[in-house]
Amino acid sequence: MYKPKDSSQSPRFCGVRTFMRLENIKTTDNVDFVVLGVPFDTAASNRTGQRYGPQHIRNFSVLLRPYNPDMDINIFEYCSGVDYGDIDVIPGNALRTYDHIVKELRPVLKKNIVPIIMGGDHSITLGNLRAFYERFGPVALVHFDSHGDTWDHYYGEKYMHGTPFRRAVEEGLLDVDHSIQIGMRGPLYSADDIEDARRLGFEVITMKEVRQIGFSEVIKRIHNRVDDKPVFVSYDIDFVDPAFAPGTGTPEVGGPTSYEALEYVRGLDGLNIVGFDLVEVLPSYDSGEITAVLASSIMYEMITLVALKKRRSLQKNLSATTTQ
Repeated sequence: MYKPKDSSQSPRFCGVRTFMRLENIKTTDNVDFVVLGVPFDTAASNRTGQRYGPQHIRNFSVLLRPYNPDMDINIFEYCSGVDYGDIDVIPGNALRTYDHIVKELRPVLKKNIVPIIMGGDHSITLGNLRAFYERFGPVALVHFDSHGDTWDHYYGEKYMHGTPFRRAVEEGLLDVDHSIQIGMRGPLYSADDIEDARRLGFEVITMKEVRQIGFSEVIKRIHNRVDDKPVFVSYDIDFVDPAFAPGTGTPEVGGPTSYEALEYVRGLDGLNIVGFDLVEVLPSYDSGEITAVLASSIMYEMITLVALKKRRSLQKNLSATTTQ
């Protein structure tokens, strides 16, 4: 069983930085989840520096503790996990980087381990989805973002951080009938920037609609849309209002608070989640490290979902054994 160092016994400022002070071991034995970084940012269209996102998130994550009071669970009583390190990327070459992502995720997914992936810009999600397609076939998608990322191209380039989900649909990687995007907002070039996603088959809930229908209805619609399908969750930190997450490349005002950002992840409990990514953290714009605080906490809630699923499975098996 792999779990974090006890910070009441070992000061947080000691040792090499890993996510949540987990052991840095590249193993698929006796683990339920792995945390890994994909430090690629040369498909970003505005600010760059997301390549430093994984180390920035790791640096602040040492403050996280194993018991989650909001979900009433001690994570490491039910699951084991490690910091798997970073995938070696090819700066300036998204396609070769995707090949590396698929190769590195293959042994993890083969053992039904849940990857918790840190970007990097949002272009990395296409590589992630290629790996998940190999293991599960087309997966459902829950996508939190202020942008739909379904553009056909940037500057004539097909593989940018604003295009991964159009490419994923074209490649047949997604079960679009069970996929949903939440949080789109901000100025656009035309109405097609949102309607294109709907034409591709996604359900889209804009931020304006989120505010109109409320949190509970959004979560209900996510669960109804995804149903029991294997689902990949992609969380762009710019989904959150820049007042709470300034460290990102293309911020859009009018988004959720940090509390709401966590609640959206908690609300996914019960879905058949097979993987997560969190992208677009940009340290150089992160005043007071508040984006790192939030990003590490979102990942913590993602790991909590793994533990909750494991606890239900153990309880179900115990109940079955008791009734026999």
